[in-house]
Amino acid sequence: MKAMTYRGPYTVRVEEKPDPTIEHPGDAIVRVDLAAICGSDLHLFHGMMPDTRVGHTFGHEFIGTIEEVGSNVEHLQVGDRVMVPFNISCGSCYFCARGLLSNCHNVNANATAVGGIYGYSHTAGGYDGGQAELVRVPFADVGPSVIPEGVSDENALLLTDALSTGYFGAQLADIVEGDTAVVFGAGPVGLAAARSCWLMGAGRVIVVDHLEHRLEMARTFGYAETIDFGQVDDIVRHLKRATDGLGADVAIDAVGAEADGHVLQHVTASKLKLQGGSPVALDWAIDAVRKGGTVSVMGAYGPIFSAVKLGDAVNKGLTIRTNQAPVKRQWPRLWEHIRAGIIDPSAMITHRIPLDDIAEGYHMSSSKLDGNVKTVVEVSGR
Repeated sequence: MKAMTYRGPYTVRVEEKPDPTIEHPGDAIVRVDLAAICGSDLHLFHGMMPDTRVGHTFGHEFIGTIEEVGSNVEHLQVGDRVMVPFNISCGSCYFCARGLLSNCHNVNANATAVGGIYGYSHTAGGYDGGQAELVRVPFADVGPSVIPEGVSDENALLLTDALSTGYFGAQLADIVEGDTAVVFGAGPVGLAAARSCWLMGAGRVIVVDHLEHRLEMARTFGYAETIDFGQVDDIVRHLKRATDGLGADVAIDAVGAEADGHVLQHVTASKLKLQGGSPVALDWAIDAVRKGGTVSVMGAYGPIFSAVKLGDAVNKGLTIRTNQAPVKRQWPRLWEHIRAGIIDPSAMITHRIPLDDIAEGYHMSSSKLDGNVKTVVEVSGR
């Protein structure tokens, strides 16, 4: 099969790899129709995540068609068109039984903190991802769902991570009706979080970023006020002034570790060259939220080299809620929102490329060229 492979920092290419096979009776093989490049894939692309091995195939957002099933698979058949959550979950461990599908205890022998994730290095289990023609899907009766009527392929694709994660971030924020929410990051997850804040009852939503084309989408897709942090002296002070001196009720970190080490504005108003992994957005969230407020964190973090302002969070009496999104748990309600026309996640898609052009796709996504927000990878030619 053709598959994107990692060759080292900033280098990926399409190569021929052996077709995946059924390794366990609960497995399925999915022929990929559509995949996507996620902002967190860029952490891998830039060499920031530990144990990202040469030859690994990225991609945790994908939909496709069931090509083969193991002998124990009961709920899927060859030919079913499915959407696959980025979490790999066994469905029966202590954590899965409590709905914590992203914290499954049985799918990653290499770490105790993270469960299994498709295409996200050997720290997340070493599972090859969906930027390929075929993918092995473990625990096929637990993860994938048949794409329901009324949900387009592109919307199903964005439900496998971006929309579900943004929605989950708004859930974690525990929004009370009328709250002011500030979202740091206007990538697809931040955009989805901003739109979802309204669904949770927010009275005001503010999105912070520094790229105008993403801020424009925050206004049109997220219906949010926007702030370009590069155009203000101090983003925290600016947000405090915009919220009667108190701060926002909730802050959502949809950035995570800075994926590229760009120059960002620090809360001291000085300009610093940040090392990859620095939690500037999280520190901004802690500083910008009011005392007694809530900080929601679902951005991707790897090694953290700069200290988080935990003392400030304690002194302000903040609630900090975190996790990787348990994707499948969000689907029933989001399916209904999509069918009802309340939200159309495909509006975030700006680019479509064939699998053969994925190296250029990574370059475009990494450098935010040509107004890039979300890139879909067309694999099967459907």
